[in-house]
This record gives sequence, C-alpha cells and structure tokens, in this order.
Amino acid sequence: MLTKEVTITNQLGLHARPVSVLVEIANQFEAEIIIIRGNQEANLKSIISIMSLAVGCGEKIKLQAKGKDAEEALAKIEEVITDDFETKA
Repeated sequence: MLTKEVTITNQLGLHARPVSVLVEIANQFEAEIIIIRGNQEANLKSIISIMSLAVGCGEKIKLQAKGKDAEEALAKIEEVITDDFETKA
C-alpha cells in the first residue's frame, strides 16, 4: 500500500466541486484509493463518503492506494490537489 500526505489549500476545503473532480479522477484507475482525515477514512471513488469527512482548508489528509496503478493514481490525485483542483485537458 502506498501513502501520501497532502494539505488541502482550497479556501472552501473539500466541497462539492473539488470532491467531484477527485472522484472523477479516482475512477479512472483500478487501484483502491482511500482518503484519511484523522481517524476517519473514505473511499475516494464515492462522493458521499468523501463529503462525510468535512475536510476544511489547511487540513492535512492522507491518501492510500493499493493495486497495479496505485503509484500513478496517487501522483495524479496529488497533482490535482496541489493545483487547487484545476484539471488539465
């Protein structure tokens, strides 16, 4: 299992639009991807699951992935979070 820690810099935290971007990207990969906030975790392929974490601006989260494309998935998700959820075509 691979793990990365990132900080949410979006002023509104993980609200509906950023969460939908993350879910769309996560679903492009076969890897199982989990987001962890404190002692809570959620499936990164589920909007409702992520929204239940109520992650705010400035909070650190952990991303964990396992599967054949886990490294690629974590790299892409970290890139999108770091770029404040701006997706590139």
